[in-house]
Amino acid sequence: MWFTEGVEAHGGEELGSIGNRLNWLRAGVLGANDGIVSVAGIVIGVAGATADRSTILVSGVAGLVAGAFSMAGGEYTSVSTQRDTESTLVEAERRELRDDPAAAEDELAESLERRGLSEGTARSAARELSDGDPLRAHAAVEFGLDPDDLTNPWHAAVSSFISFTCGALLPLLAITLLPDGVRVWGCALAVVAALAITGYTSAHLGGAPKGPAMLRIMAVGAATMVVTYAVGSAFDIAA
Repeated sequence: MWFTEGVEAHGGEELGSIGNRLNWLRAGVLGANDGIVSVAGIVIGVAGATADRSTILVSGVAGLVAGAFSMAGGEYTSVSTQRDTESTLVEAERRELRDDPAAAEDELAESLERRGLSEGTARSAARELSDGDPLRAHAAVEFGLDPDDLTNPWHAAVSSFISFTCGALLPLLAITLLPDGVRVWGCALAVVAALAITGYTSAHLGGAPKGPAMLRIMAVGAATMVVTYAVGSAFDIAA
């Protein structure tokens, strides 16, 4: 039956593993977006103020390092909070199974009823699931969790750090390697193209429409570069 197969399948492609993978991918895409937009804003803003290549490079590298650590730290903190919540739910379920297994089985049956099973079928399924690995069954049905594979904050943090760095390298390299005459425009075009790709990827992962997601992130990136360049130009320090 679908409810027993779904719980018993939690050995490889299970809810926790899928959730961790999606969390890793989400953090990676968001990190790449942030890296592209924030460092592009920094280097183009500085390029508006000065044509000195070394000044632009140092500013971009500083933004890359600070942004990568900030992104990783933020992901680690938020996902750690999520993991703490998951651990609390699992431990509460573990205690209930130890102290009052009959009440825990009643809750499992009620959860299955809310999913559309009849009372008798839900009761039978809850009893059958509880005879195997009750903690895994209860956590999966009631919370969508695998007790042995909770959300990993380190996965999200490392993914964010690497993806932010990779995203940030694009505008940094473009602004420093291109000739002076096309430096800003070339960097801007590279950034918009990269954002189109990350926008498409994020929409694909979330099952959302691709076009609007791409246009939004491209518009945000373009607006960021226009504003920062204008600010940099206002503080023109070019020799």
